[in-house]
Amino acid sequence: MSAATVQPVPAAPPAGAATAVPGGHRHRLGEALHAVKVFVGAAFDVIVLGEYGEEAGIRNK
Repeated sequence: MSAATVQPVPAAPPAGAATAVPGGHRHRLGEALHAVKVFVGAAFDVIVLGEYGEEAGIRNK
């Protein structure tokens, strides 16, 4: 038998992958537009398609 010590090697992010940069600037307008897009999409699903209730975890008795 042999005893071997294996040291973990920190993995580099894949090429082209986005990484968080400490102290980087935030795109507040982009984040606000994304929030509006998500809200409008959810409202469309509920109003036009009628997707609510059980899908949202609501149970009618």
